[in-house]
Amino acid sequence: MMTLTVAEWRTLLSTVAVFNILAWLLATALLQRRRAALGDELFLMRRWQLLLSAGYVFGCAYRSFLPVFDVPRLVLVDSWMSSVLMGRSVATLAELCFVAQWALMLREVSRATGSRVGHITSFWIVPLIAVAETCSWYSVLTTANIGHVLEESIWGLCAGLLVLSLVAIWPRCSPRQRPLLAAWCAAGVVYVAFMFMVDVPMYWTRWLADELAGRTYLSLSQGWIDVAGRWVVSHRQEDWQGEMLWMSAYFSVAVWMSIALVHAPVHRPAPQALR
Repeated sequence: MMTLTVAEWRTLLSTVAVFNILAWLLATALLQRRRAALGDELFLMRRWQLLLSAGYVFGCAYRSFLPVFDVPRLVLVDSWMSSVLMGRSVATLAELCFVAQWALMLREVSRATGSRVGHITSFWIVPLIAVAETCSWYSVLTTANIGHVLEESIWGLCAGLLVLSLVAIWPRCSPRQRPLLAAWCAAGVVYVAFMFMVDVPMYWTRWLADELAGRTYLSLSQGWIDVAGRWVVSHRQEDWQGEMLWMSAYFSVAVWMSIALVHAPVHRPAPQALR
C-alpha cells in the first residue's frame, strides 16, 4: 500500500468493487442452478446467505467508491454521499449482514453436527456485533477513539468465539470437511491476532494521544450535526496512509469470504457422531 498514491489506491478499490459485484451476480446464478441438488430447506438457508451477502458486497462497494475516514471527517469525493453519516450508516448495515452470515453458517453446521457450543455461539455473535456498532457510532459522533477500542475488542472476541466453536465442532465433522474447517480456524486466528495486536492498540494509542493533548470531544447531539454536514476533502498521502491497508483487505478478502459462504459445502457429521 505504501507504494500506491491515493488516486491509484482509490482506482484499485473501485476496480475490486466492480469485480466483487460481478462475482456476487455469478454466485446468484450458480445458486439457482444448485437448487434441486440442495433441496428446499438448504436452498432457503443459502438464499438467505445470498441476500445477506448482497448487503455486504454492495455496502463495501459503496464505501470503495466513496472512502471515508470517520473521526477526522476525511473524504475523497466532495459530496453528501461521502459524508460520514452516509458512510457509517452503510457500514453498519453491511457489517451486521456479514456477521449474520457467519451466524447462519455456524447454526447450519451446528445443527448438522449436533454441536451445542456452536448453536449457542450462533445466537450471541449478532447481538454482540450490534453492541460493537453502537460503540463505533459513539466514537464517530464524539470523535473519542475509546469507542473504537471497545468496538474492535468485541469484533476480536466474536472471532475468537467462532474459532472455539469450530474447534468444538471439529470431531463431529466428516474427514472430508475438516480441511475447510481448518482453513476457517486459521483465518479466524489470524484475524484475532490482528485485532488485538494491531487494531485495538492503534485506537488505544490514538485515544491516549488525544487525552494527553487535552482534546475536547463532541457531544452526541453535536456529533449528529457534524457528521451530517461536515466533510473535509483530502488527497494527501499522509492522511490516508493508516487506512489504506485495512480498507484494502476489508473491501476485498472479507467480501470474497462473504460470497464464498453462499456456496460453502454442506456439512455432514462424522460417522462416530452419528452413533
